Amino acid sequence: MAHDNLILKLFDAGAVKFGDFVLKSGIKSPVYFDLRVMVSYPEIMEEVSEVLWGVAEKMGVTFDSICGVPYTALPIASLMSVKHKKPMFIRRKEAKDYGTAKMIEGRVEKGQSCLIVEDLVTSGSSIFETYEALVDVGLVVSDAVVLLDRCQGGIEKLKKSGIKTQSAFTLREVLEVLEKNEKIKPTVKSEVERFIDHNQFEPMSMFTPKKKTQAVSYCIHLSFSERAKVCKHPVAKRLFTLMEEKQTNLAFAADVTDSAEFLKLADLLGPHICIFKTHIDILSNFTPNVITELKALAKKHNFLIFEDRKFADIGSTVKNQYRSGAYKILDWADIVNAHSVPGQGVVEGLREAAKGKERGCLLIAEMSSKGNLATGDYKAATVKMAEEMSDFVFGFISQSAVSRKKTMIHMTPGVKLVPGAGTLGQQYLTPQEVIIERGSDIIIVGRDIYEASNRLATAANYKKVGYQAYCARVFRSKDE
Repeated sequence: MAHDNLILKLFDAGAVKFGDFVLKSGIKSPVYFDLRVMVSYPEIMEEVSEVLWGVAEKMGVTFDSICGVPYTALPIASLMSVKHKKPMFIRRKEAKDYGTAKMIEGRVEKGQSCLIVEDLVTSGSSIFETYEALVDVGLVVSDAVVLLDRCQGGIEKLKKSGIKTQSAFTLREVLEVLEKNEKIKPTVKSEVERFIDHNQFEPMSMFTPKKKTQAVSYCIHLSFSERAKVCKHPVAKRLFTLMEEKQTNLAFAADVTDSAEFLKLADLLGPHICIFKTHIDILSNFTPNVITELKALAKKHNFLIFEDRKFADIGSTVKNQYRSGAYKILDWADIVNAHSVPGQGVVEGLREAAKGKERGCLLIAEMSSKGNLATGDYKAATVKMAEEMSDFVFGFISQSAVSRKKTMIHMTPGVKLVPGAGTLGQQYLTPQEVIIERGSDIIIVGRDIYEASNRLATAANYKKVGYQAYCARVFRSKDE
């Protein structure tokens, strides 16, 4: 084994102990790893840091920065950072109640990729907690390296949660080396192996819901592919299918005013999104060629186009707004949306204009702006209207799942990795809260991506976090 000498050094330093121990989880274990003792052995610390750097290289991962899981892995990550000139972040166990009150210390640039470094993995919870803290500040995290895997299912759980984790060596390998070098008796090795076999964690996603909010009405736990099979609406079926195929439930809100930038974003972000949402009338230099190019990019990258027109007039007017005028929305937008204020006539007008075309409509059931009036009876009436006109309406713009119909799609705007209030009354929610707790299907993100220093990495991170949350919702329901 490549790391025999390092294992023997750790044993001689007292980092590996055998006996009767109670772990953090409350489980009694015949083996205990006290890797904190490494700080008193600089040579071992340096060797461990280089071993973990080698693990990362073998994984073929690329990363801009490093974060050690507190506290044992912090000095290891520090050595890796200094030796290989990689920026480092420090994750706090808890936020300070003074100063900046940050959970992540260091200079954060949204979209940066970060490698998690840990000493050992049992259930994977410490790595996952660090992952959540890093993602919450806008970093991209998909990989972790650990010195020792206790072989109890933690790495498999992390994989289910979207975090690829690789160890330098496993507990079973440690036992082999120690027995071979007569450091432990065969009976001790057998006892530990029995412990491993009888103390396994289920390989399920670690995303769990917080306390349910009153905003949740319904939560659909079927997968997108399962919902596609029972869906008759052609646009909804196509959307469910492409979300499953591309593994994304990210809709990008292209709220920019320059046509060239608009198309550049469609091409750059296309591989990571299921929907490209437009406000076509804010383009200051619009020409019909913009639509020609956008349709070509939608075909190239397999995403749907959603013109966020918010129709809100009588049927005859919206019919003309939809199919005529300077933009001829009907010709190119797969999806449009409407307010239900005018009554069913608004949907009837749009549906009549779209006859013969594969088009669909969303109704606005809830909004993310502070003080909006889309609540109570209005919301209930909107849901009823949508369900009665489901041959054309296939979902909602909402802050939560408002319909129990499994073929209805819910899309939520006002999503950011860090929650809170924005300018002009916008209220932001995290992807996890929107998808897991509130039961929505699609996150809509705009400014946080197009204003990022690395737009592509930021979009990729939102794609990952949003889809992980969806998977967690589905996995959890199947495990319950």
